[in-house]
Amino acid sequence: MGGMLRFLTAGESHGPGLVTIVEGVPAGLVVTREGLGTELARRRLGYGRGNRMKLEQDELEIMGGIRHGRTLGSPVAVIIRNTEWPRWQEEMSPDPGVPRRPMTTPRPGHADLVGMLKYDTKDARNILERASARETAARTVVGYLAKQLLGSIDVTVLSHVVAIGKAVSLSERLPVIEDLPAIDASQVRAFGAETEQAMVAEIERAKADRDTLGGVMEVLVYGLPPGVGSHVHWDRKLDARLGEALLSIQAMKAVEVGDGLETARRRGSEAHDEIYYGDDGFYRNTGRAGGTEGGMTTGQPLRVRVAMKPLSTVMRPLPTVDVVTKEPQVAFRERSDVCAVPAAGVVAEQMTAYVVARELQRKFGGDTVGDFAGNAAAYRARLRSF
Repeated sequence: MGGMLRFLTAGESHGPGLVTIVEGVPAGLVVTREGLGTELARRRLGYGRGNRMKLEQDELEIMGGIRHGRTLGSPVAVIIRNTEWPRWQEEMSPDPGVPRRPMTTPRPGHADLVGMLKYDTKDARNILERASARETAARTVVGYLAKQLLGSIDVTVLSHVVAIGKAVSLSERLPVIEDLPAIDASQVRAFGAETEQAMVAEIERAKADRDTLGGVMEVLVYGLPPGVGSHVHWDRKLDARLGEALLSIQAMKAVEVGDGLETARRRGSEAHDEIYYGDDGFYRNTGRAGGTEGGMTTGQPLRVRVAMKPLSTVMRPLPTVDVVTKEPQVAFRERSDVCAVPAAGVVAEQMTAYVVARELQRKFGGDTVGDFAGNAAAYRARLRSF
């Protein structure tokens, strides 16, 4: 049996680049530089971003694990070069020296102050550079590889924005993979023109007030067979793994599987997905549980939502304290986004794809993509004869 995906990222926001190493990718997976570049570009989508997105171009260099467009079974290594590095190489130099502009005023809502206390530093840049959401560019490499693996057994992943501030999605149906181009073409990655207009207006109001907005994204996975995950151990429940992965994304504060909080307000007779049997086997008429029961997939679309807090760096800087002088100050501004929810939805896609791919590998194994797909096909055949 082959291994499972696992990854490590390294690098700082204004360093020379971000490094991703992904282990457990089976041999024979089709990978292209163009496909990876397209996925990275999706992470920069969305109305309400600042000029920094125009500066943070992604220059890719594949260092190992891929030959002639296919994975080898060895670790895949990718570097995303920072085109702004020449402007920062003195301030971020790894060589001995002293920073010229230490950041001594931590920003509320960021990792700054807690990190400074933890690592005994009076320079917030030692913390903020790694805590930055720029790190998610490295995770996008992982998500792209995971999606390629999922595609080999016809499992698809997409995301869309369901709320920005008080503007909420008006769509009455769930989008499917064929809707993804239209979602990505939306200024806010929303499903439906009316929803998009309301969200853009909400962002405009926040921008006029020199403020920021958070929101909610929904990730959907189609094509999963029942039984992915486990009821046996706490750390192998699929919904628990998804919660961990999604909350690891910078600025995420809540995760909801299926109807989540709404289900908690219902009576039991209205909360669960009743089971029926027909010509195509077992089925449900509802998806309140979000495609999981007992920590395992049910065979329905997997549906999970994640909530992002408003960006902590606001255009009206919040009060803070200088850690050296202990005098009141205002927080410094590192960037000027109003809303990053649309881009965060793409990152939520990547982390969901990673978790689902890992659990499918746990179930089906395989040192090659052919082995993995063959084992999945055999399992699906067994389910059909159940």
